[in-house]
Amino acid sequence: MMKRKIVITADGSHTIYSEEVKQHYHSHFGALQESMHIFIEAGFCSPIFSKLKNISVLEVGFGTGLNALLTYFKSKELRKKVYYETMELYPLTSQEVEQLNYPSLLPYPNAKEIFMALHNAQWNQEQKISQEFTLLKRQISALNAEYPPNTFNLVYFDAFSPEAQPELWTKEVFKTIYDCIKNGGILLTYCTKGNVKQTLSTLGFQIEKLPGPIGKREILRGKKK
Repeated sequence: MMKRKIVITADGSHTIYSEEVKQHYHSHFGALQESMHIFIEAGFCSPIFSKLKNISVLEVGFGTGLNALLTYFKSKELRKKVYYETMELYPLTSQEVEQLNYPSLLPYPNAKEIFMALHNAQWNQEQKISQEFTLLKRQISALNAEYPPNTFNLVYFDAFSPEAQPELWTKEVFKTIYDCIKNGGILLTYCTKGNVKQTLSTLGFQIEKLPGPIGKREILRGKKK
């Protein structure tokens, strides 16, 4: 069993600390503000997608489900239909999920209901969370995942850091992801290390450094040309 504990971050939202990899799932400066800044504001809300009514999202690292939860409600606000595919080799337990406080911090009366629906959805099986939001959770490592080419508009690359899981930050993993992104699609990650930038650039991504959330100077956005 994975050894994990729930931790309060600076903005009052929870994260989880993994004893195995010695890292938090989200920034201790604020889990909620970090996810909103990197994946929602710089990703899902990018002007690149302003005219799209349908967006397909791939998330590497389902983790706490926070990114999926925020994407769900932002898609409702923007009136977009979403296909959301995510992977997680070591899902949280139901007891851990119940303790996470994200729904109570969001201004949506059904936030808890949706949060639990995301976590309770069957693994490895497409499910409709709503008519406009389809979820597929895969209990698999990014090392073994395969995808049809030109499938996704947007990728949230939210794995543990290269220091903790170097095997997930290789050219081989990013090549698989690059191939499954549609032309003009983008990849977001919190990691700005030089070798990560070089790998993404070598594969064909057009790299941008963007201002980071509180506690982090910069983040990376890669656009498939």
